[in-house]
Amino acid sequence: MTDSHPTRRTLLRYGAYGAGAAALAGTAASWDRLTGADIPGRNDGSLVVATLGPAYGPEAIRTLTDGFKKVHPDIKLRINAVQAVDWSDFFAKILTQIAAGTAPDLVYVATEGVQLFAQRLGVPLDDWVRRDAEELREYFADVHPSLVESMMYEGSLYQLPVEFNAADMYLNNQVLKRADAGFPAADWTRDDFTALLRDMKKASGSQFTPYFWTNRLWGGVVPWLFANDTNLLAESKAPGGAWLWDSFYPAGARKGRGGGFRWTTPQATDARVEEAYDYLASLVQEGLCTRPEGGNGQNLIGVFSTGRVGVTPAGGFWAGGLHLAGMRADAFDVQYFPRWRTQRMQFGAAGYALLRTSKLQEEAWEFIKYAARRDTLMRLFETNQTTPARRSMLTADRYRETGPDHWQVFYDTLDKFPYTGPIPAPPQVAEVEQVLLKHTGTALASRRSVGPALRRMQSDLEKAMERDV
Repeated sequence: MTDSHPTRRTLLRYGAYGAGAAALAGTAASWDRLTGADIPGRNDGSLVVATLGPAYGPEAIRTLTDGFKKVHPDIKLRINAVQAVDWSDFFAKILTQIAAGTAPDLVYVATEGVQLFAQRLGVPLDDWVRRDAEELREYFADVHPSLVESMMYEGSLYQLPVEFNAADMYLNNQVLKRADAGFPAADWTRDDFTALLRDMKKASGSQFTPYFWTNRLWGGVVPWLFANDTNLLAESKAPGGAWLWDSFYPAGARKGRGGGFRWTTPQATDARVEEAYDYLASLVQEGLCTRPEGGNGQNLIGVFSTGRVGVTPAGGFWAGGLHLAGMRADAFDVQYFPRWRTQRMQFGAAGYALLRTSKLQEEAWEFIKYAARRDTLMRLFETNQTTPARRSMLTADRYRETGPDHWQVFYDTLDKFPYTGPIPAPPQVAEVEQVLLKHTGTALASRRSVGPALRRMQSDLEKAMERDV
C-alpha cells in the first residue's frame, strides 16, 4: 500500500487494532455509521478532524471550532468525535472510514498509532515546519524534545504533540497516614517501594490492596522494564532529525536525539525482562498486589479514592479524574516511578496526524498549528484531564483546586529525566500489545510461571514483528 488510496481489504487487515476479524465481519449492518457516510453535509468541503469521543466532548469541540473560526473564518471545520472504547477501537474505526473513502483530513493519534499512521497513512510535516519555523519557535521552546522525538518516524516529524501522560506513582495520603509512612523521596528505590507496600498491608484490612495496576501497554509492566534498563523490544534511534533539532533546540537538549524511535527485535527472554516479571510475581505472591486486570484503568479511580488501594501508576490525567470523583486535593499525591537500575520512565503522547488522502492539506496544517497554540490548549485542558505538552501551562494555579501537591512531577518526569521515553509502539503495535497482555497475565500466575510464559511471549512477538502491517 504505497498510494494514497488504500483498498478496503488492505485496511481491514488492520482489524487487530479493534475487535479482530469477527467484529469486522459484523460491520456491514452499520457501515454508514462506521464510515461516517451518514453525517449530514459530509462532503461539503469542510476540513474534517476525527478525535477520540471520550477525550473530546461537546464543550471541547466547541472550543476548537469556535476558536479556529475566529482565526480562519475562510476554512469550514467539522470535528467528528468518534465513540470508541479505547485507542485500539478508535483506530479500527478510522481505518474503516479510510477504506470506505470517507476519510477525515486529520486524525488525533496517540503514541500507540504514531508509527502505524506515519508508515502507511500520514504526511510528514517537515516542509511546513521549515517554512513556518519562526512562527513555531515559541512552540518548540515550550515542548520537551522527548515528546517531539516520539512523534517522528524515520527522520520526519508527523505530529506536533499537544498532550502527554507519563506513568508516575499516585499515593493515597490516607493510606500513608494509616501506615505511619512518610511521603517517598524523589530518588526512592524499588526496595523502598516494596517496604512501603508491606507497611501499608500491615496497617490495613483484608479488603485492601497495596499496589494495583492495569495490564496494558501504557502503565502496565513496561514502566518496570524501563526501570530495570530494558524493554519489550530492542530500542534504537532512526538516523536523521538534525534539520529539526539544530533549528529549534539548544545543544544540551538535542544531544542524543535522532529521527524517531525504532523498536525491532523482541527480547522477552532477556534476563532483565524476566527479573522484572519475577519481581512483580513476588509482589502477587506476597499479597502486595493482585494479578493485573485488563481495561483502561477507569475502575481504579473508585477503589483508589476510597482508600482500598494505596499506590497505582497513572499520569497527569488522574489529577482531573480523581477530582471529578470527589477526592480532595490533599487526599492524594504523586511521585516519580521508583528507581531500579535506572529511573527512566515511560510516557504516551498525542497530536494530530495529516492523512495522505486529504485534499485540504494546507488548511489541515493551519489547524495543526492552531491546536498546538498555548491559548487553545489553555481553554481545552481546563479540567486537568491530561498533561499539556507545553511546559509553561503546568503551574501551581492549574493544580490548586484538583491537586496534587507535587504537580511538578508531571513535567519534571521529562525535564529531570530527559531520556524518559515513549511506550514501545512499532507499526505492529496492535499485535505486540495483544501478545504482551495475553502472556503477562499467565506469567504472573506464580513465580514458576514466569520463565515458560516469557518464552511463549518471545515466540509470539517474533511472529508479530515479522508480519507486514
